[in-house]
Amino acid sequence: MEIQEIIARNVKSIREEKKLTLDAAAALTGVSRSMLAQIEKGEVNPTISVIWKIANGYKVSFTSLMEDHLQAPLVLRAKDAVPLIEKDRKYINYPVFLFSEDKLFETYRIQIEPEGYLEAEPHLVGTEEYITVFSGSTEIGVGDERYYLEEGDSLRFRADVKHTYRNTGDKTVFLSMLIYYNKKQ
Repeated sequence: MEIQEIIARNVKSIREEKKLTLDAAAALTGVSRSMLAQIEKGEVNPTISVIWKIANGYKVSFTSLMEDHLQAPLVLRAKDAVPLIEKDRKYINYPVFLFSEDKLFETYRIQIEPEGYLEAEPHLVGTEEYITVFSGSTEIGVGDERYYLEEGDSLRFRADVKHTYRNTGDKTVFLSMLIYYNKKQ
């Protein structure tokens, strides 16, 4: 996609998110209504100074007007995943979607064999984990508390304390884990 199309989509999207008319946007940015309309339709390639005016008026970063936020779907095949394996091979972590500064989360697919156990160190202050069990039964320890989860159960907890995962049954546990890094802390 060409940069002109990306800018057009982003300028219009941000204006609409802010519930601004073209006239109100022109007043905020100092860019004429007709120029904004042409930019939003992709009819003109705005200069750097015009992009800066729009960014400042909308109170967004310069680059946010040029980033392609509509990424193509990404399929990750299970067979291609490279697992992180604990020494006893009873706790296996498959990284799925890795952390990026614009997303603030990462996801994993976890497999815990019978008698499998992992003790995790505290994450950064404010970090949260979101767990959903897809099969088996597990005990998740958060500090001094213990939570017992069965198939279909979910748990959210602050992960900035020591926490543990343990297979409490005789079947393999499969769960998903989302780790959210709260930048406000």
